[in-house]
Amino acid sequence: MAQRPIAITMGDPAGIGPEIVARLFAEGAGNGCIVIGDVTMMRRAVTLVGAPLTVIQIDGPAAHPGPGRIAVIAASDLPADFALGRIDARAGAAAFAAIVRAIDEVMAGRIAAIVTAPISKKAMNLAGIDYPGHTEILAERSGTRDFAMMLANDELRVLLVSIHLSLADAVRAVTPEAELRAIRLAHRAVRRFGIAAPRVAVAGLNPHAGEDGMFGTEDAAIIAPAIAQARQEGIDATGPYPGDTVFMRARQGEFDVVVAQYHDQGLIPIKYLGLDHGVNITVGLPFVRTSVDHGTAFDIAGKGIASAASLRAAVAQASAMVAAQEGACASISTSSSGRQTSL
Repeated sequence: MAQRPIAITMGDPAGIGPEIVARLFAEGAGNGCIVIGDVTMMRRAVTLVGAPLTVIQIDGPAAHPGPGRIAVIAASDLPADFALGRIDARAGAAAFAAIVRAIDEVMAGRIAAIVTAPISKKAMNLAGIDYPGHTEILAERSGTRDFAMMLANDELRVLLVSIHLSLADAVRAVTPEAELRAIRLAHRAVRRFGIAAPRVAVAGLNPHAGEDGMFGTEDAAIIAPAIAQARQEGIDATGPYPGDTVFMRARQGEFDVVVAQYHDQGLIPIKYLGLDHGVNITVGLPFVRTSVDHGTAFDIAGKGIASAASLRAAVAQASAMVAAQEGACASISTSSSGRQTSL
């Protein structure tokens, strides 16, 4: 059977998504990938970056266009003069359509993984599409209940207990069940990176992880018992640790992953280390999904200066995860009795 391609969703067409996809292929880093999005916008992006590439439309991921070409499954049909750098409901609808098509393709087994370019949540909202972000769309359409966002680069891995919530709602989301679920998902995700016994650090919610109850009780009353339960299950989880030092300790090699309590607690240290190298990974899905670790950058859209570094890292990470997953499947041997032996 021919190798399945990785699908890159183009993201919000009014942002830098089409441009960074075109630049990825121009740099020769799009081998084995197809694009799901808008053919007209991709042709416009190729012209913008001055790449000697031809954009062709395909009906499904079975087509292999060869070198010098970008194969696009059309999920929308925007006009050639569509304005860049602005929030637009049409762009939100187009971005959503590409995501839905990608999920349907990967769930049907026709593509190996999904890599997503950035979307505008506001643009989707204007189009009547009410989701906080990519992660929730992917989870709902794939029927996934236990999922989490992991951000990773060469120095740090961070998994979030809650994702796109206000800070007040994020504090209320700190429950024993949510903590244990996040620890289990972090453990499982890092094992997929090839680490047999992951060291999971859990960040505290309050300053100094509560300072023995002086700055809040959640760390001792909610987070610590979940860590204890995880340890009973054989997971090497420790904490809660003060949030102002735990990421530094992980970066120095003391831990393999940090469970962060809310969005900004986990994303600030990752993004501080550099937007060009961070990758967003959705953990718990029945397929591989990675994404860039930056937004639509409407302020520079159409200027031809956007970097494809994060997209390149996301594609490389997806490729590595697919290879590891398929390698694990290939290592399952079948005995003469027809029963599968363990990995």
